[in-house]
Amino acid sequence: MPYVLLGGAILAEVIATTSMKYSNGFTRLVPSLITAFGYLVAFTLLAQTLKTMSVGTAYAIWAGVGTAAIAAIGMIFIGEAVTAAKIVGILLVIAGVVLLNISGAH
Repeated sequence: MPYVLLGGAILAEVIATTSMKYSNGFTRLVPSLITAFGYLVAFTLLAQTLKTMSVGTAYAIWAGVGTAAIAAIGMIFIGEAVTAAKIVGILLVIAGVVLLNISGAH
């Protein structure tokens, strides 16, 4: 169950961050409201996750997967440049999350 909550927290955070891009500095109402609500949901679900999962593991997954997802969304859907450095950076973030989880399991 904690991984389901964490997955929801990640999804909410990704939606909120993507909406922030379209809020035009919080001058557009609907994207601004989606951003605020998304972060409220994300932090609420993350807090629930922390009841049964270690903070290091939960945060590493939440931050790492969220960062990789936002970077990918930026390149695929928002038209941000796709560079070798960005691809390597995303892979390193993912590798770091995996390494933290493997080392935490022992």
